[in-house]
Amino acid sequence: DFRIDLHGLNYHPQAAGLAAELQGAFPQCTVELVESGGGAFEVFLGGTQIYSKLATGRFPAYQEIPLLSLG
Repeated sequence: DFRIDLHGLNYHPQAAGLAAELQGAFPQCTVELVESGGGAFEVFLGGTQIYSKLATGRFPAYQEIPLLSLG
């Protein structure tokens, strides 16, 4: 299951797009959007962080998260 932590509602369009992308790639998965703080846009798979906007300084590219999750 995927969890996306985001800061504020400004990131909601990106998070919603990523949630749709993940559910298209992995129909059996559950995607949870969790509001957090500090400019975060962090993606977790099964409790393990697989992407961090704070670390990369950018939002993930299209299909980047599904590819990372296969990793």
